[in-house]
Amino acid sequence: MPFDRPGDRPSPPARAAIDRPTVSFELFPPRTPKSFDALTVTIQALAAVRPDFISVTYGASGSTRQTTRELVRHLLAHTPVLPIAHLTCVGVSREDVVAVIEEFLDEGVRNFLALRGDPPKDQPNWRPRTGELVQASELVELLREVEAARCVTSASQALRGAARKLSVAVAAFPAGNPSAGSTREQDLRALLAKQEAGADFAITQVFFEAKSYLGLVRDARDLGITIPIVAGVIPTTDPARLVRLEELTGVQVPTDLLARLAAADDPAERHRVGIRASVDLADEVLDGGAPGLHIYTFNQHEAALDLLEGVHLGGGAPMAPEPASEPRVTASHPNYLTI
Repeated sequence: MPFDRPGDRPSPPARAAIDRPTVSFELFPPRTPKSFDALTVTIQALAAVRPDFISVTYGASGSTRQTTRELVRHLLAHTPVLPIAHLTCVGVSREDVVAVIEEFLDEGVRNFLALRGDPPKDQPNWRPRTGELVQASELVELLREVEAARCVTSASQALRGAARKLSVAVAAFPAGNPSAGSTREQDLRALLAKQEAGADFAITQVFFEAKSYLGLVRDARDLGITIPIVAGVIPTTDPARLVRLEELTGVQVPTDLLARLAAADDPAERHRVGIRASVDLADEVLDGGAPGLHIYTFNQHEAALDLLEGVHLGGGAPMAPEPASEPRVTASHPNYLTI
């Protein structure tokens, strides 16, 4: 029977720390100093539950290059949380991508989410220039190449690389990527290519039905994809945001969910209904073997933390040692994920 509040659900049997699903969040760079001040409050609230990592988005064609670096730098300097820097490659020269990778590595970043990114929206007939990267798998390869070259030319860098391995995450698409015009089968082949290029794990784009995630994992395993696939979820408390998300990604929001949210009498009731739906979804994918949850926060912490409490992964439970050197993921947007 669906519960009314996160606390209404009985606690599950205690798990050993090694079996505990990973918990992570996504943030995007704030646009103004005032919004950055507000985001620091959210960061502290999210850090308090000791997530395995927090990822920071990177605008198309490097549009948020500086602010992404500033936010990653803040996480490194002011929290014990492991930051993962998003990185895109479409619409940027190979030389510029290498420069950005070097900048992040010099800052101490050891973990990346390698994304293709979106072509320039103001250029409907855009075509990549000769030598530009066009697939995320190529970006994965380039990250590995830059790291290897640094280790060859510097003994100290080689030592740091041995102590703190470079980790590369990639995107996965439970229902295909409608915004990019690719099918689910094409996305699975792309995910296999990313694995072969050196990806360590994948994070899914948002989905609203557990069968989408579970079917993706099943088909990925059948294809020979063995890397862990983390379930990317969004707290479904804001119907306007969900509609906008559908417009941006092409991922359909269930009409019955929107109807239940619309029927809620007040904001508190709407929040309760949305969290209940999110927790039910998260529970189902965790029960199905998902190694962790990656929560798209939209730079707000209340709903994200309520979701974690609902699945008993919130504050007070044992988490990974802090700070961790790389994401603790076990086998079994903002800049939304693109191939």
